Amino acid sequence: MTRVIGVDACKKGWVGVTSDLRGYFGATIDQLVATADGDGELEVAAIDIPIGLPLTGTRQADVLARGLVGKRKSSVFPTPIRSALLATSHAEGSVYNLRATGKGLTRQAYALGKKILEVDAWVRTVDRPVIEVHPEICFATLAGHPLAHSKWSWAGAEERRRLLASAGILVPAEIGVAGEVAGVDDILDAAAASWTARRYAEGSATCHPETPEQFDDGPVAAIWA
Repeated sequence: MTRVIGVDACKKGWVGVTSDLRGYFGATIDQLVATADGDGELEVAAIDIPIGLPLTGTRQADVLARGLVGKRKSSVFPTPIRSALLATSHAEGSVYNLRATGKGLTRQAYALGKKILEVDAWVRTVDRPVIEVHPEICFATLAGHPLAHSKWSWAGAEERRRLLASAGILVPAEIGVAGEVAGVDDILDAAAASWTARRYAEGSATCHPETPEQFDDGPVAAIWA
């Protein structure tokens, strides 16, 4: 059986859930995937992080994503340019981003800068498909509509658990270190990402936009579901 992994960032690093319902943790993305590979080689990795940084303007993937998640659109932030993420402060990065794209830099995006750049460097070194996902789009695709509740609420967590269960994804209570260091939302998001990774491996995933964008010689930009 094809083995894939869905990955989400957490405060201490990265957590992943594989298609055989095992949980993993790594301080770095490379460590996480290498650890998971130890239990069976992974064919696809789906990661909740921007892949493919724009040079100017806004990525089509981000524009489409906001339309796909309904009232959860605040969870989608415009992907920053590289120099904004390399800036020494949020204020400085926001100036760089404003000049290049016409939009400032959100604090959320700047805070994720190290992880975005980590994946940007890592994805250039691997020889397997690594795709970008957004869990809210994964869940909306699974449900057939945007979700009603925030992932940080009890109702939202239960809504997402039910959707995953309907797809045969029943994350066990014991998933090792991942279950100790990550929040409930992180694990559910990683599980949703693994659903899309499996769809990608099977050739049934949807690409937003239909034709990925290419900004430089790095990875293409598209969000899969």
